Amino acid sequence: MTRTHPPAPRTHHQRGVGELLREWRHRRRVSQLELAVTADVSARHLSFVETGRAAPSRDMVLLLCAHLDVPLRERNQLLLAAGYAPVYAEHALTAPELAAVRDAVRGLLRGHEPYPAVVVDRKWNLVEANSSIAVLVDGVAPALLEPPVNVLRATLHPNGMAPRIANLGEWRAHLLGRLRREVDVTADPDLTDLLRELRGYPCAEPVPEVLAPNPGDLVVPLRFRYGGIELAFFSTVATFGTPLDVTLAELSIESFFPANAATAAVLRGDGNL
Repeated sequence: MTRTHPPAPRTHHQRGVGELLREWRHRRRVSQLELAVTADVSARHLSFVETGRAAPSRDMVLLLCAHLDVPLRERNQLLLAAGYAPVYAEHALTAPELAAVRDAVRGLLRGHEPYPAVVVDRKWNLVEANSSIAVLVDGVAPALLEPPVNVLRATLHPNGMAPRIANLGEWRAHLLGRLRREVDVTADPDLTDLLRELRGYPCAEPVPEVLAPNPGDLVVPLRFRYGGIELAFFSTVATFGTPLDVTLAELSIESFFPANAATAAVLRGDGNL
């Protein structure tokens, strides 16, 4: 008797470009007609592309990706699925081509001292940091600081920063909310796994579903116990405005600022621990 086996699931690259475009359109909650109008293409042709009845040109793939705000890494994957070569390069940050960017990033990190700042990639792995980050990682288990260091894991893990975060429930809700939005935007399976892992970490404090400000708060603060006192920070996130390289598109610089004068004094070295 001959046994039949179910067909193996198709990999990302084996799936047709039309199927992938349709998934991105659904993910962006855009109708076929809306995409056709905004991209100025025939709705009938777009329908044929999505069903595989028509093969899109290279320019058509790039146009639709731009209107769907598909990340550069995935734009390359859609081009491959359509039979075209990727157009967006992916250089290591140490590559000569990125020397000017690398110098600029390191200059920003140094210039932000004595306040902490980090550079992370799309998976929240640490790429660069300034020396002031030592304040935040003080007491973190060495295993969590072995490369590649995942910043979210080191923050929320019970052997990481978590025991010293005074408003852990609030900060946890903030970080998980950011990660959840990134999962929605990128559909990255590694980020999905990371979100699932982080949600499984214990937290003795209530984790609010919706962040509401405390009296006087203008931003979600990070309240961190250090040397017997509580430091308070707010942060800003910077990205490259017009990246054409996958590496640059996936980098973000998070800079922490003192939320009060006492924190600023401690970090400048003129406060009391």
